[in-house]
Amino acid sequence: MLTIRGARVIDPSAGLDQICDIAIENGIIAGFYNGGGEIIDASGLICAPGLVDMHVHLREPGYTHKETIETGCRAAAAGGVTSLLAMPNTRPVADTPEIVRWILQKAAGQPCRVYTAAAITRGLAGEDLTDFAALKKAGAIALTDDGRPVLTAALMRKASIHAAQLGLPITAHCEELTLAKGGLMNEGENSRRFGISGIPRSAEDVAVAREILLAENEGVPVHIAHVSTRGSVQLIREAKRRGVKVTAETAPHYFTLTDDMLATRNANFRMNPPLGDESDRLAVIEGLRDGTLDVIATDHAPHAPEEKADFASAPNGVIGLETSLAVGITTLVEPGLLSFTELIRKMSAAPASILGIPAGTLKPGAPADLVLFHPTEQWTVSPPYHSKSINTPFEGMTLTGRVKMTLLGGNIVYKK
Repeated sequence: MLTIRGARVIDPSAGLDQICDIAIENGIIAGFYNGGGEIIDASGLICAPGLVDMHVHLREPGYTHKETIETGCRAAAAGGVTSLLAMPNTRPVADTPEIVRWILQKAAGQPCRVYTAAAITRGLAGEDLTDFAALKKAGAIALTDDGRPVLTAALMRKASIHAAQLGLPITAHCEELTLAKGGLMNEGENSRRFGISGIPRSAEDVAVAREILLAENEGVPVHIAHVSTRGSVQLIREAKRRGVKVTAETAPHYFTLTDDMLATRNANFRMNPPLGDESDRLAVIEGLRDGTLDVIATDHAPHAPEEKADFASAPNGVIGLETSLAVGITTLVEPGLLSFTELIRKMSAAPASILGIPAGTLKPGAPADLVLFHPTEQWTVSPPYHSKSINTPFEGMTLTGRVKMTLLGGNIVYKK
């Protein structure tokens, strides 16, 4: 028996926000009372369901110089993340049952629950569908070609219908490659001023429109990844009003940073889709506030320092597992844009619901996966990190809100 004593317990799934105790027995939430046993004094802390990050690149197999399943899970635990969805763009690609099983076996016993998304198309080439049924049987819980779009509407339509029949959610990477080709940042005033090739917003917006229309016409669900533009937010908002089965996520860098940061030509501010301007940032925030954007996910994408050294040739992507909660508190909660309950819902209950996994709740009988964090403690982002890579766009920033402890199945897997 374990008792967490005196925390402000916030559980959006149960409509709970009050100071109380939590009793944990055999790795399960027993109830909101003093159960005795070992006592964790959590006075002054917020206790919330462990975060669920539905967009994480663990890089293994194949790219272990960037990240491993072990280091990625340690970074997750340090950020209060207890469940994550691993993306399939590994080497080899997670497009066969054998690779899916290998990842899940490798992840067993780590300080974070790892769920796996399998590829929609073989080799992420966007042309031939994988065996969805076999991948689901092997343990995949979702499908995505994240990092690349499915090339044709006809193939995406076929994939969406088949995935819906199997109950597998699809996450769509929305990028029109013919528009994005060669761009290194958002196309606009800054790209012209900095002399850097740009990617027009329409590269994302056109692809988002395609996925929405396919979902609407076929009556099937679709989840839109890493929304970054004002146009995409509006397209998703209007689709939801029409009753389209669309959900969407954004990442902390899109509601915190803008393309002004590219003036330094620091590749740690390069990601795909690229940072937008202030109008995009504000539109993303409004999308989070009015429910257009359901989820905050990190798109944690580690790269080795030498890969990020040259601005022009560096791969896209940034790490985010260790900073996501604090960035959300700093950018959204402190200014009064979201409440703690709303933020935690978008980082726990909402992604868990979309993925259909037993997470994101502190209801009695649920796994005792939870995070304890100090809501007002300030800290500066700096190495060392638990991730194997250091490519964070938030380095040097002072953030509010610090994870103090993460429990997985009632066991402490991280403690500050």
